[in-house]
Amino acid sequence: MIRPAMIAWRDVTEKLLALTTGETSEEQRDAVILSIEGFLDSRDKLQPHIAAPFTSEEEAFGEELVALEADVQKKLALFTNQIRVNISEAQSKKGNMKNYVNPYSNVARDGTFYDTKQ
Repeated sequence: MIRPAMIAWRDVTEKLLALTTGETSEEQRDAVILSIEGFLDSRDKLQPHIAAPFTSEEEAFGEELVALEADVQKKLALFTNQIRVNISEAQSKKGNMKNYVNPYSNVARDGTFYDTKQ
């Protein structure tokens, strides 16, 4: 017999995988991040209920959970990298817009003028 906490852990992990697998638009990203945080919090609450000793059935089930956990880590890393890329793109667009509006803002001016025709 497998503990209910382990089954609940698997269910939450599968929901987390489904959430991070799909493409999310920038408008939906905040809602997706809140959902991810909620799923991670619920997994944290389930973790103390999963402790040794385990039956042989639970050990086999635990190996499946470990494989799922590796997938979750990869998907979350990809999700955070996608967010970082979007942030850096937004910052570069902002910088390009400033340079377009005022192209001479970054010119080094030392305040001197050298007249070569004396």
